[in-house]
Amino acid sequence: MTLTVKIERLQKDRCRASKHAYLLTLACLLTGCTAGKPTIEKKDRVIHDDLLSNRNHDDADNFDYDHEAFLGQDEAKTFDQLTPEESKERLGMLVERIDEDRNGYVSVEEMKKWIKHSQKRWIYDDVDRQWKGHDLNGDGLVSWEEYTNATYGYMLDDPDPEDGFSYRQMMSRDERRFKMADLDADLNANKEEFTAFLHPEEYDHMKDIVVLETMEDIDKNGDGFIDLEEYIGDMYNQEGDPSEPEWVKTEREQFTEFRDKNKDGRMDREETRDWILPSDYDHAEAEAKHLVYESDNDKDGRLTKAEIVEKYDLFVGSQATDFGEALARHDEF
Repeated sequence: MTLTVKIERLQKDRCRASKHAYLLTLACLLTGCTAGKPTIEKKDRVIHDDLLSNRNHDDADNFDYDHEAFLGQDEAKTFDQLTPEESKERLGMLVERIDEDRNGYVSVEEMKKWIKHSQKRWIYDDVDRQWKGHDLNGDGLVSWEEYTNATYGYMLDDPDPEDGFSYRQMMSRDERRFKMADLDADLNANKEEFTAFLHPEEYDHMKDIVVLETMEDIDKNGDGFIDLEEYIGDMYNQEGDPSEPEWVKTEREQFTEFRDKNKDGRMDREETRDWILPSDYDHAEAEAKHLVYESDNDKDGRLTKAEIVEKYDLFVGSQATDFGEALARHDEF
């Protein structure tokens, strides 16, 4: 199988892996098949939470950051085109969706979950696209059989290529991930389980499989650990070049001083988890607490629909807020 065919196959069926795994696999194909050329750019396997917005978070100036955090960037732009009355009405409908337990209040946890959902909307859009090609019988579930038929099909009948690229190995890896995402163990994935399968880095119960797959990718000698040379080799392909970029030397120091916590010369599963899944600052939780604090008139630690709609300009934009900001910019000028 040629490199071009492999890449086309990966691009067509990238649903098999998270966005990180897909990009890394594609990079591996490109660099691994180019002999004699060292890898110049650093490969990053660390999974960080994305920022909620690129806007400056300064409520004294405007609420643009809050709007994009609460709605997502694209939806925030949609609200900016609405009248204040339309914004309030649509915000009120959103509140009913955010209040998951239907008790009439939005808690910090519910607000946090909503913000995370808004920020990851592209993931759900991706799953919707993939769903149509895998729920072959239209029963609202994707079975393991349906997935394998749609993804691999007749290719399993072909002999594996000589360069070690094996669809059967890939399918075995997919099956392990599918079963971990399939919480009720019936080999049928509902939409949420299928989302966890396609994007495991977004789900706490899938983090173990993210770590395991990363270790399998890097652990070339198959001893169940990642040693220094495997760690560097995953990032940098020296290929006879005696000199190393400065960042490679820094990564060697990082491995020795910080990654290898027990100083045995290699990373085990827990050390690998600490490396690729660091405990980052939770932007969504911080923003949820901020929105609740700013809108909670009776200071009971939760929000009613009325409290949220009353502070609608904090949560969503409108033509009025855009006009007000335009006036402010005009005055400054």
